[in-house]
Amino acid sequence: MTGKEIREKFLKFFESKGHTIVPSSSLVPHNDPTLLFTNAGMNQFKDVFLGREKRDYTRACSCQKVVRAGGKHNDLENVGRTARHHTFFEMLGNFSFGDYFKEGAIEYAWEFLTKILGLPADKLYITIYKDDDEAFKIWHEKIGVPADRIYRMGEKDNFWSMGDTGPCGPCSEILIDQGSDIGCGRPDCDPYCDCDRHLELWNLVFMQYNRDENGNLNPLPKPSIDTGMGLERVTAVVQKVKSNFDTDLIKPVIEYAAKISGKKYGENDEIDTSLRVLADHARATTFLISDGVLPSNEGRGYVLRRIMRRAMRHGKMLGFKEPFFYKVCEYVSDFMSDPYIELLDKKSYVSKIVKFEEERFNKTLETGLRITEELLEKYKDEKVIPGNEIFRLYDTYGFPVDLLEDIMEDNGFKLDMSGFDSEMKKQQERAKKAWTGSGDIQVADVYKKLISEIKSEFIGYDTLKSDGKVLAIIKDDNISETAEKDEKVEIILDKTPFYAESGGQVGDKGILYAENLKIEVYDCKKIDTLIVHHAVIKNGTLKTGTTVTAEVDEDLRKNTERNHTATHLLHKALQEVLGDHVRQAGSLVSPDRLRFDFTHFAPVDDKEIEKIEKIINEQIIANKAVRKTIKPIEQAIKEGAMALFGEKYDKEVRVVEIPEFSKELCGGCHVEHTGDIGLFKIINETSVAAGVRRIEAVTALNAVKFVNNIIKSAKVTASLLKTSIDETPKKVEELIENHKNLQKELNQIKDKLNASKADELLNNVKEINGIKILTVRMDNTEINSIRNFIDMAKAKLKSGIVLVGSVSGEKVTFICGVTKDLINKYKAGDIVREVAKIAGGSGGGKPELAQAGGKKPEKIQEALNQIYNLV
Repeated sequence: MTGKEIREKFLKFFESKGHTIVPSSSLVPHNDPTLLFTNAGMNQFKDVFLGREKRDYTRACSCQKVVRAGGKHNDLENVGRTARHHTFFEMLGNFSFGDYFKEGAIEYAWEFLTKILGLPADKLYITIYKDDDEAFKIWHEKIGVPADRIYRMGEKDNFWSMGDTGPCGPCSEILIDQGSDIGCGRPDCDPYCDCDRHLELWNLVFMQYNRDENGNLNPLPKPSIDTGMGLERVTAVVQKVKSNFDTDLIKPVIEYAAKISGKKYGENDEIDTSLRVLADHARATTFLISDGVLPSNEGRGYVLRRIMRRAMRHGKMLGFKEPFFYKVCEYVSDFMSDPYIELLDKKSYVSKIVKFEEERFNKTLETGLRITEELLEKYKDEKVIPGNEIFRLYDTYGFPVDLLEDIMEDNGFKLDMSGFDSEMKKQQERAKKAWTGSGDIQVADVYKKLISEIKSEFIGYDTLKSDGKVLAIIKDDNISETAEKDEKVEIILDKTPFYAESGGQVGDKGILYAENLKIEVYDCKKIDTLIVHHAVIKNGTLKTGTTVTAEVDEDLRKNTERNHTATHLLHKALQEVLGDHVRQAGSLVSPDRLRFDFTHFAPVDDKEIEKIEKIINEQIIANKAVRKTIKPIEQAIKEGAMALFGEKYDKEVRVVEIPEFSKELCGGCHVEHTGDIGLFKIINETSVAAGVRRIEAVTALNAVKFVNNIIKSAKVTASLLKTSIDETPKKVEELIENHKNLQKELNQIKDKLNASKADELLNNVKEINGIKILTVRMDNTEINSIRNFIDMAKAKLKSGIVLVGSVSGEKVTFICGVTKDLINKYKAGDIVREVAKIAGGSGGGKPELAQAGGKKPEKIQEALNQIYNLV
């Protein structure tokens, strides 16, 4: 039985038992700031368990993408070394929301394992929470498991919780005895043993409580069921292999990595470990990037970068010298695209991101090796590298600790690993603070209650004016029956033409009105299925149940539509000009402008911007009809429609297509024809983060206004230069060249003055311990002039040290020069570093010439005098 068949049999089995099959949620948790990554199948149902949200179903099943590589669930360092640890895996689960409880969960699990998968019942063992007599009775009396195969465990093993807070409860695990040839080999081995012989297959969590921030267990409104079974693990058992990595879910990836590395899997333990790391980390990397995570130095991106660099390090151990990991990720995209079709759309994007990161890592290794040489020199007496230095190399430069360990061992050095561990703990705390709250803002309880009670329908694609019934009024996060003049409220209608902010498009503005009633809507937001109008009562009294006319500000909507369609044109044009790795990484679509963030690794130059604008404006001039259709998501993806990161799509999706040019999944508002956009103009291009650029642009009359302002500025500039607009660039170049020449002449005059000044200042030379020392203040002097002065002074001294201090505003600069005959004993970098400390600064440089800065101008003389104490 293949892994794919097991996945399908699981979902179909529970569907036959009245469960709704729910697609896997993103690896980036939404509406839950407590999680770094989705780490369990129940994450997307958390509010249902808490009674804050109600779904159309009370039974569900899923195959959930899961990453455990940070926070409480961190298996990273074990991956590749054991048979079961992964950063990424698939979790099969069935859930009951106040429907069936312990008996139903146990019966379903037993039937699936013994009847559907055909596992031998006499090889299955059960663990339960030590005080859970109810579960014992069901297993023993109902299912017929002998009492001696049911084991009672403590809270650590059989009381499950998602995190420090949240839903939790006692659990029951199903284990399988894999035989005496696996595990510790002891004849008395039993489920209490930590070896692999009695392998946990399925964890049935009996969700009875919610643990609050004080650690209190509060009963849930309705006892529920949450189960989890690793697909890779159960597949290994069914396929009778000793490791998850040897299943048909992962082994093909290993074999591909082995093929391109020229190695063979199964002949060498070290090579096998590295190949397993590559396979696991390629899966995690591919899925995380496909879900919108980018490698960075903080939060989720930091964890992703660690996963990627660990894989790259193992690639080096396999002999790869050039980028290779991106190829393994491409293979994963193809191999796993059957159950996860979205991987095909993101394949090229993932590949480019990974390759770029690999190239950066290769440079990192070069930098790390250079710093390692410096550490060897710096700590040659102690022969121990401090923990903070190890951590700096690891955290700042991504230099692998095991590689550092090898280098230091070859040179007779040791590493202070306890100091490194201490720094790691501090970093983990910082990382936790960085990502806590990085999920969407949690929804107020009042809305979670309303979501299960009322629905609001958006009808604004076809009309900007309609009647709607007031279903709810919210004031200060509480439901209210009425609202009076000047009160700020949130209003939910049964149907509305107002677009709620989503997909980067801002919410509509407009009015709601009825007889003797006027309400100004200044924003509109979406909370799950609810469309919430943020408004101020301008006149009259609003009551629940009132029918009002909802009217969207037409001018603002039309301008927003122009900008939204323009982002689709921009997205495609960027791909045509820069490459198919470009993907939207964020956007803002408002009436007055658009902002578009996208993945790219270099600034977009003027020629590229010119090409992009030309492509877009050609599409506008063509005045193509913009098609909007509803299709099954699989069909849309197969037809080439692009899906966006962070968006949760239904089985039926809306496709916005500009014929023969662009096709995207999008629920936003768009023009009828591209010609409605009028004109497109990019006004700015900047960097947002590593690998992410931002373009800001305007359309229609705002674009005309922008161009007119540029023309006005050009005319004014041309007038001041007494030339034409066409000749302005040439005239400016001439002025800049003249300025440079004058500056050069001025610097030459200054250098001559400094030369004569150097002769005068030689009278101020002091001799300390036989060393000539000259200290000088040269405030408001350019750095190059100071350096030239130092060179001249050193030449005249023939042997000695020159130290110059300069104050410019609040900035202090120190430059030190040491003649060649003295650098074995006195180094300019060491001197200037100590001097700068007194002025609240730091610095360094070469033995002959070094520079430092300071923040305390009032300390400059004291700092200059410090040199006499150093010689």
